[in-house]
Amino acid sequence: MYKVTPTELGKKVDFKLPDPAFFDALGEEGIRALMYDFYDIVYESDIASFFPQDPEEFAEVKEKNTKFFIQLCGGPKYYEDISQGMNLNDYMIKIHDDFSIYEKSRLEWLGAMKEALSRVNIDQKLKDDFWSYVEAFSKLTVNTKVDGVKYYHDL
Repeated sequence: MYKVTPTELGKKVDFKLPDPAFFDALGEEGIRALMYDFYDIVYESDIASFFPQDPEEFAEVKEKNTKFFIQLCGGPKYYEDISQGMNLNDYMIKIHDDFSIYEKSRLEWLGAMKEALSRVNIDQKLKDDFWSYVEAFSKLTVNTKVDGVKYYHDL
């Protein structure tokens, strides 16, 4: 149902932001529910180690990342102060630099997103459009080659 294409480090990744109709269909609380479900799935996955294991700290990360997706989809501008004037997508790429993210990690992340999206009851075209964004954008978070050498994206 949801297509996944491989990351090619150094190759330009074209993507567009999700259709604001996705936000209109779910509203802020619906996106919050989707993202909380997603992060709960991630917390039980092979990439859980990327996140704080303390429940309170994890809750803070989950809320911060949820606000990113709410703004990204057309909701309130929660990240204006946090991103310090950077483009929202560039900011999100930069904060992943502290982690070694392999293609395998990306695929695990996308698997959790696929599971969470399957539980959302909105028009499939809107889910497909959102998937198109996360699938393409997730390639930009991959920053480690198979041999363990770090790769930094040009921002």
